[in-house]
Amino acid sequence: MNNITKTIRPSKHFRNTWLRKWDWDINDLRNALHESYKKEKIGIKKYEAYTRYRSKHRTKKIIYVEYEDEKFIITGTEGV
Repeated sequence: MNNITKTIRPSKHFRNTWLRKWDWDINDLRNALHESYKKEKIGIKKYEAYTRYRSKHRTKKIIYVEYEDEKFIITGTEGV
């Protein structure tokens, strides 16, 4: 789950909404997943990662599926 060498591939929805809103690129996304303070397994291969990367107060949740060779980012959300 913590393998940082895997390819990260965001979905079109995630790229066009959350990455633009958060002003992130793929390297920021990789760092946010690496620095997440909480990761929960919610399915066979599906995970939720909670991070405060580049934000002091707002928590961001990233939902992704981890395959053998890549992490496919499904969606994200923002909290307080």
